[in-house]
Amino acid sequence: MLKTRIITALVLLAILLPALFYPSHIPFACVMLVLIGAAGWEWARLNGCSAGVSVLLGGFVAALSGATWALGWIGQPHRLLWVISGAGWVLGGVFLLRAGVAGWPQLPRALRLAGGILVLWLAWLAAVQARVVGINFLLSVLVLVWVADVFAYFAGRAFGLRLTRERLAPAISPGKSWEGVWGGMAGVLILALAWIWGDHAAGADVASLYTRLWDRGWPMLFIGVVFLAAMSVLGDLAESLVKRSAGAKDSSQLLPGHGGVLDRIDALLPTLPLAMMLAFI
Repeated sequence: MLKTRIITALVLLAILLPALFYPSHIPFACVMLVLIGAAGWEWARLNGCSAGVSVLLGGFVAALSGATWALGWIGQPHRLLWVISGAGWVLGGVFLLRAGVAGWPQLPRALRLAGGILVLWLAWLAAVQARVVGINFLLSVLVLVWVADVFAYFAGRAFGLRLTRERLAPAISPGKSWEGVWGGMAGVLILALAWIWGDHAAGADVASLYTRLWDRGWPMLFIGVVFLAAMSVLGDLAESLVKRSAGAKDSSQLLPGHGGVLDRIDALLPTLPLAMMLAFI
């Protein structure tokens, strides 16, 4: 299993890194089209669609994103769209967590599918637009999610249930603790300060998310990165809720040893559009 995980990770890096660092945003946008289409296929399967319908929905998500690209949306500001997306994630996330695993299947399937399409499309648009802004900006958002996850894991292992007596969401993801969430938030604050220093030391041509927030005052930086860390947890919990409702361990087996595409991008689904909102409102 470990060998499979390593091979899959190396293949993914061999595809993603050249696309990310290519001078043009086009290769990255194309790779993201494939990934978001695969995620759409997984979403349909998790919500009880047949094989054929799942393929069609995955293709529709990719086609919708491609149409957005053709219309020139990735080069336009979408402040209102990001604000609406942020409000939707906060309110929708609260609703999902309150409804729980049992409440998810009670929603009409058409609503669940439409919500998934919207979320995936917004994530694709935000990711590609962030790449158009600059590699440094996009990387600062991606690394925030990874650092939050790593710090949450180790903080949870070291301090889980020592400061609080209740787990974060035992019915959805029993392994997550409040201590892990706080550890992830501490990790992204350290990351933000280090990245700001790096931006200034290197004279970065494109400001990172953290430098953009810092330029508007340290309270904005603190609130912004803590909020994004919290929303990355919400994205992870939302996908776990859907998988648990479907009785699935992973969203698919498209990535051997790593599960599916949704398993790898769940925390990015809210974080990418919300980072665009915080950086450009």
